[in-house]
Amino acid sequence: MELRHLRYFVAVAEEGSLTVAAERRLHTAQPSLSRQMRDLEYEVGAQLMVRSARGIELTAAGRVFLDHARLALAQVEAAREAARRAAEPTKPSFALGFLTGQEMNWLPEAMRILHDDLPNMQVTISSQYSPDLADALMRGKLDVAFMRPEAQAPDLVYQVVTKEPLVAILPSDHRLAADEAIDPHDIAGETFISVSKTAPTLRVVIDDYLEQLHLGIRPDHEVDNIAMAMSLVASTRGVALLPAYVRNFMPWSVISRPMKGEAPTIDLVIGYHRANTSPTLTLFLSRLDELIARVSGRWGVAG
Repeated sequence: MELRHLRYFVAVAEEGSLTVAAERRLHTAQPSLSRQMRDLEYEVGAQLMVRSARGIELTAAGRVFLDHARLALAQVEAAREAARRAAEPTKPSFALGFLTGQEMNWLPEAMRILHDDLPNMQVTISSQYSPDLADALMRGKLDVAFMRPEAQAPDLVYQVVTKEPLVAILPSDHRLAADEAIDPHDIAGETFISVSKTAPTLRVVIDDYLEQLHLGIRPDHEVDNIAMAMSLVASTRGVALLPAYVRNFMPWSVISRPMKGEAPTIDLVIGYHRANTSPTLTLFLSRLDELIARVSGRWGVAG
């Protein structure tokens, strides 16, 4: 398996079309791209996508593979940047981390701010679970991270960038799909999918919300990542409560609906080590309000 296979697969998955991915993203011939995807599926040993007149739909295996492919490509990019920094030790550097999936909203504007002022700076990017980001900040491997506030990292400082509402994720043809908003009492008795210990802060928010409503809902399944959540929602015809940003990654087979009443929210913060005196970090923090305003205007992120 080669890196180009991963890049091609991510492009096809995001575009939902072999033709569009070939012409707009990869600048290659569609038959060649189809052959590359067949080679990848043979190498993986599982069908990753279903081809139809409507385009490309990922299988359950494909959705899981997509998360790992994105992470692998991000890690390769981080390795490349680390090598460049080592080759140019006098060049200023800045290591930026993201809760997996949040880079879609925040990375473009964060990079614009950094490059506006320090065009010659080396920036490394990583995408991880929030507890892993906290660990990297504690170890000095990251300068700043977009993450959840982690209780087990007392030396970190957090600043809230947005409060994300939780939304209901359910199959597109679910009995509740016709509702404009979901009454939380209506999901009692449904197969319920929650997050695992890989997202401890989110798990607490979900559990507290359900407990306050006295619904008696307990998870039937626990998931480690977005792709697994989408796969289980579709395959078990269950319901999940997840932060609104996951709507960026939903396949056609699932939909999102807001919750009726006062929806629970979870903080997205930037975290950094209190001992970090990097001038670049100081600059980044000084323009945080501008960053939030830009992303809110571009994506409609709730504040």
